[in-house]
Amino acid sequence: MTSTATRMLEQVDELLEHLLASAEVCSGFDGTRGADLVAAAQAAGAVRRRLDAVITALTGQLIDRDMRAASERIPAPLGCRDATELLRRALRTDVGTARTFVRAAGATHRERLLSSGGFAAARYPELASALRDGVVSVPGLLAAIGPVERAGNRVGAEEREAVDGLLAATARGEDLPDEHGRPGPAPSTDELGEYARAVMLALDPDGAEPDDAKADRNRGLWIGRLRDGVHPVRGGLLPEVAGQLQRLFDALNNPAATGSADHGWRGVSFAPDPDPDPDGLADLPAPAEPRTRAQRDHDNLATILTAAAASGGLPDLGGAAPTLVVSVTASDYAAGQGRARIEGTGDDVSLSVARHAACAGGVQRVLFDEQGQIVSIGTTARIFTAIQRRAITLRDRECVIPGCHVPATWCELHHVQEWAAGGPTHTSNGVALCWHHHRTLETSGWRIRMRAGVPEIKGPHWWDPHGGWHRPRTRDGDPHRIRRELADALAPPGQR
Repeated sequence: MTSTATRMLEQVDELLEHLLASAEVCSGFDGTRGADLVAAAQAAGAVRRRLDAVITALTGQLIDRDMRAASERIPAPLGCRDATELLRRALRTDVGTARTFVRAAGATHRERLLSSGGFAAARYPELASALRDGVVSVPGLLAAIGPVERAGNRVGAEEREAVDGLLAATARGEDLPDEHGRPGPAPSTDELGEYARAVMLALDPDGAEPDDAKADRNRGLWIGRLRDGVHPVRGGLLPEVAGQLQRLFDALNNPAATGSADHGWRGVSFAPDPDPDPDGLADLPAPAEPRTRAQRDHDNLATILTAAAASGGLPDLGGAAPTLVVSVTASDYAAGQGRARIEGTGDDVSLSVARHAACAGGVQRVLFDEQGQIVSIGTTARIFTAIQRRAITLRDRECVIPGCHVPATWCELHHVQEWAAGGPTHTSNGVALCWHHHRTLETSGWRIRMRAGVPEIKGPHWWDPHGGWHRPRTRDGDPHRIRRELADALAPPGQR
């Protein structure tokens, strides 16, 4: 007899079959408005998360049955060694994916108690609820519990319960409420994993005791002989060496260039249309990464050159640090018209280049007379001082655009209120932006404001349908806030 649950899943499958057979899908959503494409992607993501929850619940039941008497077991009579192999065949997937559902089931499944017939509590009940509600996916769940599980017996049941609540609240966006108290955008899998690591760092700052002697013996690097045009490389790096290497990779590859949190978005081009907004995107910038790999590498190089020039570690040029000079007449700059000039190459460029250079660097006024003689040289207080830059870097830690993890030390400083409009060169008016996001801020759909000296972000509709202002998430979280939340979660109920 077919169960009600099985029949409902078959009905969902039939609906998806009809959708995939429709002309709209068969043509690759050709002609679909851009806003509708984004909405369809979000709806598909919600369906996938719901299916994750269903498969995880089924997996929990399969594991339960496998631990019962031989007559009640399921995998063995079907010719499968265990639940993993059964899932691999039933889902038509690989072993790794099947194992992720087994791990998710271990974290969320409630086992039936043989003594009472009731159910035991799940290992992570709050995250299990978030999974059932379609808030978090299986990869997101595993990213959240991974740091906790790796801590092993250094984390007690009470502490795990507190961390479970914090992680579930973050998965629901409750860590970033807007000014009206509404939950903020849900974090990506990467962001949730980074927050979990930050929580565990606060709870278990010492971590597992490393075996230094064994690590020293195992360290090494080998370059093999040329084979098929390449030299194979193998070996093992000490944690601090791997960390330094990874930091360099991150800097060179520029995490913002891969779709911020590695969403894998691609750009969408639309044919000209007499309607000025044929796709309904006036208030909905598409979550696209339009840059090619070559363009991203160019932006990586721009970031590196900016950081290197500001480092003070390069030889002087003409008695001063090598500095990009973009010149423009005062009248053109004030009017927002005309052209600017790149000194050194002699190239004429758009005025936007001058505005970007002025925001990231400084303005020096040079007054010429009618014969071209310099009659006056002046400077402004537009440039953030080294002390201000260190303070902003410490506060922001990385580019403030959500999902972009370019370190603040590699970023440019942006005047939230434009200096030309009276914005002060002060820590309460400066934020860290990577080269790409700084250069594209006016057209990207992201907005920045300062509130009580702290940046807040308003994103495109696809990021936050409510259009609220939120403090940006950072890779390592806010240590002070995390410690406060842990203390509140671990406090007795009457003292919270």
